Formats: sequence, C-alpha cells, structure tokens
Amino acid sequence: SRVERDTTVYNATISAFEKDDQWLRALELFREMVDNHVWADIITYNAAVSVCGKGRAWIWALQLLREMAGSSIARDTITYSAAVTACEKAGEWVQALQLFREMADSCSERNTIAYSAAVSACEKGGEWE
Repeated sequence: SRVERDTTVYNATISAFEKDDQWLRALELFREMVDNHVWADIITYNAAVSVCGKGRAWIWALQLLREMAGSSIARDTITYSAAVTACEKAGEWVQALQLFREMADSCSERNTIAYSAAVSACEKGGEWE
C-alpha cells in the first residue's frame, strides 16, 4: 500500500534528509511539496531553513523567510536561529546580523544558537570589535 504524502510525511522526510546531510534533496522535496499544493506549516519551513545552513544556502534561507511572511506563517526563534546560522556558515555576516536584529524587532526571543551564530559571523567577517 502507498503512503499518502501529507504535511507530516514531508516534514519527516525533509528532516531525515537534513540529518543525512542531503540538504539539496531536502530543498527539492520542499519545492515538490509546494508544487503539489501540500500545506507547508512552520515545522516544514523551519526544517527547510535549517537545512539551508548545511549547504551554506543563505539566499534560499532568506527566500524561505519571505515566503513565510507571504503565507502568513509566523517566524519564530527556531526560524530566525536557523537563518542566522545559514548566513553565518556562508560567511554572510552582514545578513546574519540583520536577521539577528530582526529577531528582536519581531518579538522572537534570541537564543544561544542565534547569539553564537551572530558572534561567529562577526568573527568570520573580521567584525568582532
């Protein structure tokens, strides 16, 4: 029997690809989900943004944040932390700090992951003073 591909199945599969360092396949699966008109929730978006960090795909992470806003899906601490981390891993310290500031503006609580990624981004960019 065939398993119906719903939000839960996609979320689990995207997370599994992330854990297996198959970030590109995870993002392709996310796009397939959207193309098939399967509803993507905050868990889906958080997993997709998180996987962007694995591939240093910071531009995709920012695109996903924009899509969330357009879909009226609230971005939370996990979303922002994952996006800051994606920017940090790609060496995009300006974007990382911009997102870090945006976290406070959006009332998302800054966590240790976000602080660490912001500090690391500054270090990589030589902007630690």
